[in-house]
Amino acid sequence: MGTADKASNEAQDLKGKVKEAAGKVTGNEELEAEGRSDQAKSALKDVGEKVKDAASKVTHAIKGERP
Repeated sequence: MGTADKASNEAQDLKGKVKEAAGKVTGNEELEAEGRSDQAKSALKDVGEKVKDAASKVTHAIKGERP
């Protein structure tokens, strides 16, 4: 996973946690749900990046190359 992608995913996750906490404190269910959604999107992107990295390693292994 690229450093920029990882940082972006971490930022989105943190933003989601802040939104969720703010929603809980203020009683704003919509903001709380939006925060959980941001966190879920971040997690899905992270999984996608890990799959892409694994596929790249497999491709290199098949070709006899070093990643």
